[in-house]
Amino acid sequence: MTVGSTIYDLNLLNNFWSADEYYAFLITFKYDQEKVTLDKYTIIEKERTRVVYNWLQHFSKDVIKKEIEDSGFIVEEFYSDVAGSDFSTESSEIAIVARKK
Repeated sequence: MTVGSTIYDLNLLNNFWSADEYYAFLITFKYDQEKVTLDKYTIIEKERTRVVYNWLQHFSKDVIKKEIEDSGFIVEEFYSDVAGSDFSTESSEIAIVARKK
């Protein structure tokens, strides 16, 4: 496990966590072997403090295709974004067109 980044901000994410003023800490942990990341948000408001854990699974093209097909779908196409750009392994996004078997 490695710490990927740490962020601290007033009203982090443009007041996403609360309509009231708050301070937020975001620490991202990377688990390379498991291919997951954890975004740990600590939100501190005047009346309460809360912690939110947001786990993200990372997939290779082959692994996500297998997951989709094992769930009863057929993968028809991969794109680098929802606008339909040609698939590139360098893209930070992926869009998949699939249909039910």
